[in-house]
Amino acid sequence: MNQTKLTELGLLVLAGLVLLNGYLAVTLTNNQFDFQGLGVIACLIFLWTTTALVIRRSSTNADPLLLPLAVLLASIGLTIILRLRPDLFFPQSLWLIAGLIAFNATAFVFRQAEVIAKYKYLCGLTGIVLLLITITFGVDIGGNKNWVILGPLRFQPSEFAKLFIIIFLAAYLSERRQLLTFATRHYGPVTLPHPRFIAPLLALWGLTMAMLIVQRDLGSALLYFGTTVTMAYMASGRLSYVVLALGLFFIGSTVCYLLFPHVQVRIDIWLNPWADPTGRAYQIVQSLFAFGSGGILGSGLTFGYPNTIPEVHTDFIFAAIGEELGLSGTAAVIIAYILIVYRAFRTALTSPTPFTMLLSGGLAVLTALQVFLIIGGVTKFLPLTGITLPLISYGGSSMVSSFILLGMLFAISEATAPNEK
Repeated sequence: MNQTKLTELGLLVLAGLVLLNGYLAVTLTNNQFDFQGLGVIACLIFLWTTTALVIRRSSTNADPLLLPLAVLLASIGLTIILRLRPDLFFPQSLWLIAGLIAFNATAFVFRQAEVIAKYKYLCGLTGIVLLLITITFGVDIGGNKNWVILGPLRFQPSEFAKLFIIIFLAAYLSERRQLLTFATRHYGPVTLPHPRFIAPLLALWGLTMAMLIVQRDLGSALLYFGTTVTMAYMASGRLSYVVLALGLFFIGSTVCYLLFPHVQVRIDIWLNPWADPTGRAYQIVQSLFAFGSGGILGSGLTFGYPNTIPEVHTDFIFAAIGEELGLSGTAAVIIAYILIVYRAFRTALTSPTPFTMLLSGGLAVLTALQVFLIIGGVTKFLPLTGITLPLISYGGSSMVSSFILLGMLFAISEATAPNEK
């Protein structure tokens, strides 16, 4: 336990040093140093340290590394945002504060996770309504119609919808595990449960196709669908569900590619960005140059040219890290994400009930898949998806929803035995 406390404290101190050192490096290089920024950093360090102390005192058995790892990633993100868009440093700091408050609130509410499971249909309906609001009233920004604007405020409802849908799926699948596993019918080589048991899963498939068509949001479609299929497999253990789901998604994606030009553009620039390097494929080409010029240690903070990439502070912030911090910086970020996903799966394996097991596993899959999709997109391993890198990319919706997700995991992990930490 003492070693765990030292690790927790070390990560919090490291996060503070990263943010302080990054602020000094960027502002002194650009002759923009002021003590107001130092005050903001001091406030953030005090707030996340106080948060860690308070929640550890009230939840002694909960996972102690989730919050420090999140804060470390957020401090890296703040440093890079200060480098790329100094005018967004203060707004992102406010979103980090909001995220820490959301973490505390969620960690308190989800102590009674089984009570929340009773309202699964309300959670599912809330998630679907948020998605429908995005589809109906969404505004096209950066090629994706996933933003809703209310006066001076703009946000992404889908960032919160995914959490409600995962709560619904965890509760629904945990109640019907035996039916999904044993109450099956044979359709040729494929074995499936009665159609009424998989109707919600088919409905989510229809929603992902709608997101792909109307919102032009390939990333969110893959994220929702991949998480749903993986949770169904975790609940039933049947590979036939995965095969059927992949077949449906492949058919739907093929139809979308043939019918809708924006889907064709995403696939075409993925297959051959060099066919139009100064036009439609400009972002991905510049991203590849950024990674190539970064090398092992990077060009150094403020010594690269990441601003040549459009929207680099949101969709392509990982490319900026690769250019200025090199392989060492990107590896550190990936390792931090791996540790968060590992701790989430560990929480799932030690969860006392099927609902909390599926909920923790679903949140772990969601995090891993989101990180994989965005990093795969900016490195041309996958088509560009347009989703954010959790805790690092600029954006209030993403920041707050990520801390809510971690708060849920923190609360669930409290139910495990102390010697499991």
